[in-house]
Amino acid sequence: MTTTSNLNIAATTKILNGGPLPTVIAGPCSAESEEQMLQTARELKKDHRVSIFRAGIWKPRTRPGMFEGVGTVGLEWLQTVKQETGLQTAAEVANTQHVEEALKYGVDILWVGARTTVNPFSVQEIADALQGVDVPVMVKNPVNPDMQLWLGALERLNRAGITDLALIHRGFSTPGSKPYRNHPKWHTIQEIRGLAPGIPLLCDPSHISGRRDLLETVSQQALHLGADGLMIETHTNPDVALSDAAQQVTPAGLDKLLTALDLETERVAQPEQLQDLRSLIDKLDNELLNVLFLRADVSKRIGEYKRANALDIYQAGRWRQLLENRLSVAAGMGLEEDFVKAIFDSIHSFSLGLQNEVFATPPQQKSASQKL
Repeated sequence: MTTTSNLNIAATTKILNGGPLPTVIAGPCSAESEEQMLQTARELKKDHRVSIFRAGIWKPRTRPGMFEGVGTVGLEWLQTVKQETGLQTAAEVANTQHVEEALKYGVDILWVGARTTVNPFSVQEIADALQGVDVPVMVKNPVNPDMQLWLGALERLNRAGITDLALIHRGFSTPGSKPYRNHPKWHTIQEIRGLAPGIPLLCDPSHISGRRDLLETVSQQALHLGADGLMIETHTNPDVALSDAAQQVTPAGLDKLLTALDLETERVAQPEQLQDLRSLIDKLDNELLNVLFLRADVSKRIGEYKRANALDIYQAGRWRQLLENRLSVAAGMGLEEDFVKAIFDSIHSFSLGLQNEVFATPPQQKSASQKL
């Protein structure tokens, strides 16, 4: 059973900028050279919307032999970036050594990557290394859509005394994710927020998109869903980047992207407009409940027909045909397949339950007057 976690959260966070605009974290996927780091940071410093500079120091790659990061020397470059620009710095950590090195070089914010979140042993190792340390930690969702793993990572860090926490939604590695690199499964944002209320949530459109031409669309959708910030990979020359070249943008490209998003307008709605929209949601929900009630009544009547004619409750062919039809219609409306399938799976299960109840109840005998 899924339950809401009782996390001990700091009253204020160093991760969010505290203003009306969402927090923007930017920087290269990987630290490659001091020149690359400083050049990127200097350009990002000119954009008042960017408050945190990120860089991958150690890169967990799917297969060995690929570029796996420069290691500790990258932390020296990150330290220089902080000293020269005043931007906060952030780096990914995956084990005790990473934590100790990052703290030694004054990294302001740590994050736990998707490949680490999926492993409770690794998360616990990081939590143990952070005992007694006052540092903000962001946690990316695990590579697979498991909300309990994501929540569990927060809980392990919180039990170690970390109260300044944030979530990073970076999509999920699932079959059929095109056009995305990692499927966003947008409904998981509300799921994790329900499990961990009060925890800021940022979106990583770079890893969801996998290509820079989708960044604006993904970023806008995340903001529509109430994301508190964005983490966007930015490189002075993305085409020659040593990792994830296709999903990175130049600082100028980031400026254009953020300007197109019209960040403040998206996040600050007028009270009257919000109330009108909520009233519309209430009306639609009431209509939805009425349709579900009517559908349940029809399911019972179908159950009565099946009982009277000795038919099986579960009709595999009919269910397969129904689901294919509903998914096809939903696709034409632009609705996410997993979302619609989950709804109809639940409706079908409920309908079978109603028909089981009909079968378990003896049919009413007609009275003499009814027979006449």
